[in-house]
Amino acid sequence: MLQQIIDRRLSGKNKSIGNRERFLRRYKEQIREAVKRAVDGRSIRDIERAEDVTIPKKDISEPVFRHGSGGTREMVHPGNKEYVRGDRIERPKGGAGGKGKGKASDSGEGEDDFTFTLTKEEFMQVFFEDLALPHLVRTQLAEVPEWKSQRAGYTSDGTATNLHVVRSMRGAIGRRIAIGADSRRQLRALEDELEALLRDAPIGDVATRLQIVDLEARIAVLRNRVARIPFLDPIDLRFRNRVRVPVPTSKAVMFCLMDISGSMDEGRKDLAKRFFILLYLFLTRHYEKIDIVFIRHHTQAAEVDEQNFFHATETGGTVVSSALVLMEEIIRARYSPSEWNIYGAQASDGDNWHHDSGRCRELLADKILPLTRYFAYVQVAEEEQNLWQEYAQLVGVAKQFAMRKATEVSQIYPVFRDLFKKEGAEARAA
Repeated sequence: MLQQIIDRRLSGKNKSIGNRERFLRRYKEQIREAVKRAVDGRSIRDIERAEDVTIPKKDISEPVFRHGSGGTREMVHPGNKEYVRGDRIERPKGGAGGKGKGKASDSGEGEDDFTFTLTKEEFMQVFFEDLALPHLVRTQLAEVPEWKSQRAGYTSDGTATNLHVVRSMRGAIGRRIAIGADSRRQLRALEDELEALLRDAPIGDVATRLQIVDLEARIAVLRNRVARIPFLDPIDLRFRNRVRVPVPTSKAVMFCLMDISGSMDEGRKDLAKRFFILLYLFLTRHYEKIDIVFIRHHTQAAEVDEQNFFHATETGGTVVSSALVLMEEIIRARYSPSEWNIYGAQASDGDNWHHDSGRCRELLADKILPLTRYFAYVQVAEEEQNLWQEYAQLVGVAKQFAMRKATEVSQIYPVFRDLFKKEGAEARAA
């Protein structure tokens, strides 16, 4: 059986989908480096944005054929006034050919590096490849959120199933009244005149009879005109209008907690940032309004902006419970659990004051987790310390808690695999 597949995707003006895809595959490494630099320089809220990618001209040079040195070649340079066929051209004296000692000029042309724009969708695909996400989840995150159909008034175009009978009849009545108002007014006036004439004028008078005949003819014309007004016209039809809106429209807040003590170097902070970016993308596919709260801590916790969150470095000890206490205070003050879906994401290398780790577990179990939908903890170091051991006691006990290690970028996804699994299980249970 012969099968034919026809690609009917529309290419943009002066663009070729096939050529662009081949170009992206060919310069994948340069594009990946550009995306990595963009992620490092962007804020979490601006991660979904197109990016200008510059590729050095040496990387896009094509192989060409050139004449080798030596051999006998004959060529004529048009426009010269000094040489004819058969003349020998002497070499420049002093071996100075091509080497100049003059100053830079403001004229002439140069060759710049090649720059093109990576679309939002292409940027996100490269970003997800770096995170080693499965294709299904990558598609769910890269695509637009789900939509639902919602009523939005009425329109004059639509299908028969969406026809609103009452609205249509109301419009038809109004149209008939507006169109026939003048004719009906004239008709009533002529009928009153005819009635008065029949009542008061002598019937046997010839002039009276001619006037009666004329009035009856005019009345017949007006009645016929009013009768010809259509009962229902296509312009009267009204259909229920529906628009697409994202679902659900509820709001969420995302708490980002991170240790900024001296042991958290730039590499570990980069892992944490990618972890927070992935959670933010997950939430934006489920909620229309997203707030982000950044809490950094060493021995003390503070709410800061994103710039200070990822680039500040402090020395000294680490007391993780200070961040959990501050998170609870902010929730109580600004984000009521009855109005907000609360998510927590904590990144740390696991180093903590040993007397504080037990208190962190208690704060999570008694204060934080009852207020949140999910709380994910990722440790960006391999060594398991007391904080990991305390948090491990909550796994399996608190359904909205997940924890994983991530020492490389490709290891970030397992935390979110649990979140997606739980999200799907809740949807099936509902």
